[in-house]
Amino acid sequence: MKTVIGLSPFQMVYGKACHLPVEMEHRALWVLKFLNFDPGGTVEKRRRQIIELEEMRLHAYDSSKNYKEKLKSKWSSPFIIKSALPHGVIELIDPAAEDPQRSWVVNGHRLKHYLGGHVERLSTIMKLLDAT
Repeated sequence: MKTVIGLSPFQMVYGKACHLPVEMEHRALWVLKFLNFDPGGTVEKRRRQIIELEEMRLHAYDSSKNYKEKLKSKWSSPFIIKSALPHGVIELIDPAAEDPQRSWVVNGHRLKHYLGGHVERLSTIMKLLDAT
């Protein structure tokens, strides 16, 4: 209760503010409510935070998997060299493709040697006659 001049009776008599224990207790409860010390609400909030962290972890794992697959080679089988052009340019064809005559040009430095399976080698044999 305050008077017309804005002071409580206690303040008018003693010259200082009076804080009643009830008011202090009310403020303490207000602070507890403000800081969310409700056990049920706190447990639910923490559970939501854990779920959100788990979703972020799964998203990061999927992103890293996609990044690794992006760097993976798209070539699935050995290609046949159709022709070798100047300056390291190679023209390739894919025998397993629907159109085996379709070819494309790549940089020769990007090719890897095929070391597996049977590789058809062309050889020429020249028989020399006796020169005598």
